[in-house]
Amino acid sequence: MKDKTTAKPKTKETGPRDKALLAARLADDKKALGVEILGMGGLTSFTDYFVICSGESTTQVKAIADYLLEKFKEAGFKPLGIEGLAAAKWVLLDFGDVIVHVFERETREFYSLERLWLDAPRVPLE
Repeated sequence: MKDKTTAKPKTKETGPRDKALLAARLADDKKALGVEILGMGGLTSFTDYFVICSGESTTQVKAIADYLLEKFKEAGFKPLGIEGLAAAKWVLLDFGDVIVHVFERETREFYSLERLWLDAPRVPLE
């Protein structure tokens, strides 16, 4: 009998929306603040979703990003790019159809991606 905790999700069946929702849930697991999913389809040619969240400190930002990377790797998703992990003020995890932005709270307020992409529909967290 197979142990369910070691079973990997079937990545072929996981669409971009499911991947974005997974990223949001994982960020929430690490107590990320203000978790939001923006639907970028039709607004950009480089991704389908942004997942945006924040941490109270660079330590928490790094913990959130590391946890996302670990769990996505377990699910079979490899990042196309990782930026900002060393400084942990703004970490960008590019998974192609989903880009995760993990900000330190003050840095998020400064760059205000949600305001920049005001036309992007918000995806409800399920």
